[in-house]
Amino acid sequence: MRKILVLRGGALGDFIVTVPALALLRQHWPAAHIELAGNATAADLGVRAGLIDRAHSQHEARWSALYASGPLPTAFAEYLATFDLVLNFWPDPSETIAAHFAHLSIPIFRSSSALPIRAPAAAHYCEPLRTLGLTSETSFHLLAEPSLNPHLLALHPGSGSPQKNWPVSRWIELCSWLHANHHAELLIITGEADGPAATALAPFGTSAHQLPLVQLVARLTECSRFLGHDSGISHLAAACGVPSVLLFGPTDPAMWAPPAPHVTVIRRGPSLAEISLADVQTALRPLPAVRK
Repeated sequence: MRKILVLRGGALGDFIVTVPALALLRQHWPAAHIELAGNATAADLGVRAGLIDRAHSQHEARWSALYASGPLPTAFAEYLATFDLVLNFWPDPSETIAAHFAHLSIPIFRSSSALPIRAPAAAHYCEPLRTLGLTSETSFHLLAEPSLNPHLLALHPGSGSPQKNWPVSRWIELCSWLHANHHAELLIITGEADGPAATALAPFGTSAHQLPLVQLVARLTECSRFLGHDSGISHLAAACGVPSVLLFGPTDPAMWAPPAPHVTVIRRGPSLAEISLADVQTALRPLPAVRK
């Protein structure tokens, strides 16, 4: 296998649950040139980890031609025809993408649903590779090696939906307890949609607001513990080897929690308000020793 193309869109978490499939490709064809078209910012983590060789943004105009029924532009068609294997996870309800690659006579084309239909999600994206004889005993792959500063804890109070978030008041109570009883150093990770939580938790620790992913990975690998929700950042923390406590509510942790032994899930029902402060305190123990 000389050249492989993976089509995979979505956000950070969507890329990370595809990483085990990329790792499987790299393991079986270590010399292959692997490219991915999708979230180029997230996929750059895969380039840095050696799983893929080049990342393309799915928003580049040329990729939209795969959804058009007419012939592909000549240069683009010639480029696509250089691949020996194409693995497609882009939505293709009318099979337009499949038809284009059939016309190009790509030696091997495999396609699967963009949304996972089996748990955990990472196993869904590995499934098409079984037809090629590629199997793995795990649905998880580390992107970075942790160094684990025993005094540093990372907190991510946000996610892609308010319904998946623990109440900000509980986060404040937790941070107050961590400071009063453990003197823990807190790294507060927030994004564009986490304004109220970022403001409320700012007095308790060091801000990591909208850090570039490469810098965020560097900070996460230093942390001895991570607390978050069902989010891409939580998948990133787990992929950095950080022991993680994840709070789930309306979404299914069997599908969406990282399937790794260093990940602990707390779920008390469809509302995260049902998770108590005591639940989280218990899950975080043992906590870092108090600094002298």
